[in-house]
Amino acid sequence: MIRLLLADDQALVRGALSALLNLEPDIEVVAEVGSGLDVVAAARSSSPDVAMLDIEMPGMDGIAATAALREALPDVRVLIVTTFGRPGYLRRALQAGASGFVVKDTPAAQLAEAVRRVAQGLRVVDPELATDSLMTGDSPLSPRETEVLQAARDGSSAAAIAGRLFLSEGTVRNHLSAAIGKTGATNRAEAVRLAESNGWL
Repeated sequence: MIRLLLADDQALVRGALSALLNLEPDIEVVAEVGSGLDVVAAARSSSPDVAMLDIEMPGMDGIAATAALREALPDVRVLIVTTFGRPGYLRRALQAGASGFVVKDTPAAQLAEAVRRVAQGLRVVDPELATDSLMTGDSPLSPRETEVLQAARDGSSAAAIAGRLFLSEGTVRNHLSAAIGKTGATNRAEAVRLAESNGWL
């Protein structure tokens, strides 16, 4: 029997996935959580073989939760299931230690098969996403440019971003300018949008 932990902030989606996968004769959902922050604790108490994580969750996203889980309990394998099939997400998830990455509209039978394959130690990646990821390539942004662009998501001024990140305003402007250039954007709002659509943020 494959013991499965589910993490998704949408209760309806989590419940549907749980109901579908519990119908499989060899899969048992042993824990369900709604935040990335709860993944490691839930895994410690329920001893799953596989953790199925959504990417966009409050507190800690699925990619950060993957890294935390792999560090705390390296025997637990991670399958990312997301609505957002962005190539940058795939690359970052695999770098964080995920064994699989599929989109939520995957048919139930294929999803169950993905859980089985990941439990066996195999890698499962949505083929279309894998192709897109190869075509898009790595994020052109440096870690600091990524951090500054993330802070600019809410439209904050350079001064506000500088205060939050403990940088000078000039440094923030330089990083924003570099990020705009590297993404091929015309302004920082467009740079944020392009970086998000590629899964770089």
